[in-house]
This record gives sequence, C-alpha cells and structure tokens, in this order.
Amino acid sequence: MRRLKALRHRGPVVLVAAALVALSACGSAADSRDAGLTAGTPTSAAPSADEVDPALSEFYEQDISWEKCGRYECASAEVPLDYAAPDGDRLTLKLRRLPANDPGARVGSLFINPGGPGGSGVDYVASFTAVAGDDVLDAYDVVGFDPRGVGASTPLECADTAQLDAYVNTDPTPDDASEEQAYYDAAEELGARCETQSGALAAHVSTVEVAKDLDILRAAVGDSTLHYLGASYGTMIGATYAELFPKRAGRLVLDGAIDPTIDSEGLNRGQAEGFQTALVAYLESCTSQSDCPLGDDVAAAQQKLSTFLDDLDQEPLPTSTRDRPLTEALGFYGIAVTLYVEDYWELLTRALRQAFDGNGTQLLFLADQYLSRDESGYKDNSVVALNAVNCLDDPSTLTLEQARDSQPEFTDVSPVFGRSFAWSPVTCTAWPIKPAEPAPEIDAEGAPPIVVVGTTRDPATPYQWAQAMAEQLDSGVLVSRDGDGHTGYAMGNECVDDAVDDFLVTGTPPKDGLEC
Repeated sequence: MRRLKALRHRGPVVLVAAALVALSACGSAADSRDAGLTAGTPTSAAPSADEVDPALSEFYEQDISWEKCGRYECASAEVPLDYAAPDGDRLTLKLRRLPANDPGARVGSLFINPGGPGGSGVDYVASFTAVAGDDVLDAYDVVGFDPRGVGASTPLECADTAQLDAYVNTDPTPDDASEEQAYYDAAEELGARCETQSGALAAHVSTVEVAKDLDILRAAVGDSTLHYLGASYGTMIGATYAELFPKRAGRLVLDGAIDPTIDSEGLNRGQAEGFQTALVAYLESCTSQSDCPLGDDVAAAQQKLSTFLDDLDQEPLPTSTRDRPLTEALGFYGIAVTLYVEDYWELLTRALRQAFDGNGTQLLFLADQYLSRDESGYKDNSVVALNAVNCLDDPSTLTLEQARDSQPEFTDVSPVFGRSFAWSPVTCTAWPIKPAEPAPEIDAEGAPPIVVVGTTRDPATPYQWAQAMAEQLDSGVLVSRDGDGHTGYAMGNECVDDAVDDFLVTGTPPKDGLEC
C-alpha cells in the first residue's frame, strides 16, 4: 500500500440512483464573475523582491497570454526542466484563473494547490472559487496551475491502464517472502517505466523544483510577492517556497499541513494514526444507528472491518465491472476515501452493506474516486505522480526485513490499516530514480506571517503535523479546527473561514493559537 495522498475536499456528495453512489466536484463559480474576462490579454512580469539569477531572467521576464477558456482564462508558461542547466530542455506549465470580481479591491493573484502530490490546480479553480469567501474572490485573481509532471502540464508518462491496475492491486499486506519481493518489484518496475517513458523529467518533479516554478509564475502574472493557499501536500509547496524565497512570500495559507521534518516511515505512521482516528469517529457514528452493517459495538465493528479486508486478500469480491473484482487494496482505498470528509460516511455505510452481501461494486466505485479511474481507464496521472514526487522528496531506505519487523508497531497504532502503512515506505526504497537536489530544512526565516491550519481529527494530515509546521516556521501562526475530515478551510467552520479570509484580504494574521 502506498502512502495515501492528501486529498482536498472538492465539494458535496451527490447520490446517484437508488443503488449506486457518486462523488462529484463542486460546480463552478457564479456567471456574474465572467464580466472580468478579457481574452488574449498578455501579462507582463513584475520585478521580483530581490535579485533573480541572470541565467533565469528569460523565464522571469516572459509574457504569458491569457485566452478565454469557457468561464475562465487559461495560459501557458515555460520553466527549465533542470534549474542547474537552464539553457537545456523546457517544460510547459498550464494555468487557469478566475479574475477578481472587484478590480477596485484587487490585491493580486492568489495561487492555489489542492494537494496530492498529483492534484490538478487547473481543475481546482472551479471547486475552490465555489466555496471561497466573497471578499477573497473580490480581492484576487484565483490562479490554479498544474505542477511539473502533473495533469495538463508536461506530464509524467509511466504506465498504461493495465499496468497501473496491476500496480495498484499489488498485495498491500505481504504474507510471505514471495509477496514481499513482489511488493518491492512492483514499485521498482513502475519507477523504471517512468524513467524510460518520461526521460529526465522523472528525476525533476521534486517539490523544490515546483516551488522554483511557482516563483517564475508569480513574476509571470505581474506580482512582486506570492499570495498562496495550499491544501494538504500543497502546504509543502508553500512552505518550501517560503524557505527558498522568504522576501518574495506574501500572504501564505497552509491548510492541512505536513510536518517537514519527519521521514517516510514517520509520515506513514502518522497517517496510520490519523486514519485510525477518523475510522473510530466513523464507527462511533455508524454503530449508534440501528441499521449499521457493522453492528452496535465499536470494537466488534473494527474487528469486522479487519476480517473483511483479510478475506479480500484471500478471495476478492465480484463487482458489476467485468474482470475488476474488489481486491484488498481496492477495498482499502474504498474505505479510506470516505474518511476524508464526514459527509461521505453514509457512502461507506451503503458500500459496506452491499459488500457484506457479497457485492463489491460500490466499494470499487469509491476506490476509483480516490484513484481517478473510471470505466475507460485512469483520468489523470496522479497515481504515478504521487510516488514520483514523494520518492524524490524523501528517498526511503527501509528494507523488506525492517518493514516486516515494524508491522506490530503499526498495528498497535491502527489495527485496521497498520500493516498497509507499515509496508508503504518500501515503495521509495525500491524507486530507482534519485533526486537532483535534496529537500531543504524549512524554517522560512525572514518571511512574513504564515497561517497554518490544522484539524483535530484529520485522517490524511494529522493535527500534530500542523502544530509541528507552525512551530518550525519562524513566522508560523496556528489556527486549529476541532472537527472531522481533511483540511479546515471551507469545511463548515465559520471561525476558520473568517480567519483565513481576513488574512488574505487585509494581510492581518489571526492570533497565533486560535482555536475554532
């Protein structure tokens, strides 16, 4: 099992028909915002807050031309493949923006990233602008970008649908030496395909390089400082940016933060604990209802889920999709994805009820939402981007023997998910591509106040990680949301929303330690 990506909540749940459930992204923003669109308008680069490397001046000084694309504006920008060799190959980054509603109140551009790694900022513009505060939409052009290697930007190409299906369904909890080796080999083979099919790009999709790209994009849209909201993994992009360019940092919000100091094993242990906390919250809710398919006792319900996943390892469940049974790996993803948002719990209850009757169709559907897959195949490259970025940022050295020995510790943390998370760091041990440059230590000394948001029962980015990032950042300001689900902004907590909106619009940070 690979480390779970830090998904950003993308909107409400939509129920489809009587027997099937679906997750849907939020609709786009109101039609009235179209009035600010001006197709074909070039953007001139602004001067940076401190000196730019002359070797990169061509990139910083580029003009990008915005063209109307539906209800938004779209553009492309160029960045060097390798910052150590800026005269070499180039990459194309795709951007989408919704201009500020009120030109008179405009502060600048607000860059956004939904997490992942592998999440599309281009796609995120629609859902973010549907839930962001009106004052924020008045003050900012909201700009989403697909990071290098992701989505519509120059993408990583690593595997076809059949190869990705085989990889995703690798046994996440190996039972013997043969299965352990198969787990290692699956990651090694996927990495080798990335290297073969994507060439040098596969070694140049690190977060450090994305942060450097972001500074070029900042200049390309005409801003002297960067205003940014990153969710989940997107917090690492923002924190890395502040470390590399503290004098160019503007108003940065890091929501659902990751602790920059912990290694791959620590991250997976933290996620095991986070998803266990979220699972217990779900089980307490489910077992309090008369029709819960897991019974009326939390401990017994947890054991039933563990047994269910173990049984899938031995005998996958049939589904309505030919040749795609529900394996243990897919069952895991189908359960885990519903723990990101409290509103999705009912979807899990329905899917489990069906699965206990011998049909894995709804859990397969839910797993596919996590994996960005549909009947025609994978809709994006987020599965491979997740591994490619993670393994460049933090190459693991955990051996098969060490992973095997760590299982009791992980199952103590999470009886249901522990074994899967114990094996996850092996993925990066096996990954054959090594980073061009190491990730920096992060304290962002010299940056203005940076708002860090943490949620107490966040499954994917545990609250302790937000506390750690806020403490490590020289100017970190912690805002805490007491609640369930992943990330804190636009999750129904007015206190959090007001604090973030006020900071973005006025530049005045909330009180450090604000509890919401």
